[in-house]
Order: sequence, then structure tokens, then C-alpha cells
Amino acid sequence: MQKPKKINQKLLLEKLSRGDETALVTIYKEYWEIMYLAAYNLVKKKEVCEDIVQEIFVSIWNNRENIKINTSLKSYLYTSTIYKVYDYFRKNSNVVKVELLENFDKRIQSSNPETKLIHAELMEFVDSVIEDLPTKCKEVFKLSREAQLTHKEIAQKLNISQRTVEGHIAKALKILRSSLGNAVSLEMVMFIFHDLLP
Repeated sequence: MQKPKKINQKLLLEKLSRGDETALVTIYKEYWEIMYLAAYNLVKKKEVCEDIVQEIFVSIWNNRENIKINTSLKSYLYTSTIYKVYDYFRKNSNVVKVELLENFDKRIQSSNPETKLIHAELMEFVDSVIEDLPTKCKEVFKLSREAQLTHKEIAQKLNISQRTVEGHIAKALKILRSSLGNAVSLEMVMFIFHDLLP
């Protein structure tokens, strides 16, 4: 039995940036199902999930000339999908049950094995970027992310101003955005780390 051909992400993104529609079709065929399942595990509405996936591909095509993705394409598309689902819940809070939004993080963690694996891969990449942050910036970021301290508590603990804490977190988020690639919006990075915002 012949093994499926492995996708060359770099070549695919180069073709995409030059306006090669076959590159977009290849990405779509390879990843739409994973994206749809990631959305469906959270939303449970076929039409909404189809729209979310379509919106992401339209956005990729519209931004193709400037696209640069540093994580795996699978991780990027997964993150885009989860962000779009979260955005859908936020924008439709009048028709979406409150518990769906409140338990969002837990529900991501309990999705299917494929999306769990992608989520773990993304978090592993993010952790490696955090480890490479400048010392003080990393210390502040970890106190916020891992110890769940408020900006005020971090400022008191490290004997620095709250503004300095905010500056370090902003710098860390900027580095993370840059590391994830220019196709990732600041909103998406903030979504991943929504608990860090003041």
C-alpha cells in the first residue's frame, strides 16, 4: 500500500503567496475536515461550522501575499478555527448558552484525539518561545500565565511598577505573535492568552 504524500508546507505557502489556487485547494483538501471537527466539537451546528471554515480559507486567500506561518500549518489552522468559534460565541452571546462560553477552555481540552494532539503541539511550540523570552519578561509572563497572579500582584512581588509588568506582558505577546507568524492576528494571540489581559 502506497503511503500518502507528505505536504511540503514551505513550498505550499510559497505557491499560495504567488496566487496559485491549486495550493489553496491542496490546503483545503488536507485540513478542512480537522478544522470542521474542531469547530463542531464546540458549536454542534453544521452550517455555522461550515461558515467558520470557509471564512478562514477566504481570509487566507485574501492575505496570501503576506502570509508567513512559523508553526505547522495544521496548528495555525486549528488555532484560527478555535479563535473563530470563540468569536462566534462572543458575537452571538444573545443566542448562545452562557455555559458554552464559560467552559470554552475545558471543552477544547475534551475534544477529539486529533484536535487534542494539535492543541498540545501548539502549546509545546508556545512554551518553547516563552522559554526564549528575555529573563525579566519571561519571569513576568510566567507569573501571569502559570501562577495566575494579577498585574498588581506581580508588580508587588518583583518590586516593579504595574506599568512595567504590563510592558513585559505586551512585549511577550508581541514576540509570541511574531513567532507564530505574521498571519496570526494580535487578537488570536490574545485569545490564546486571554487570562493574561488586565
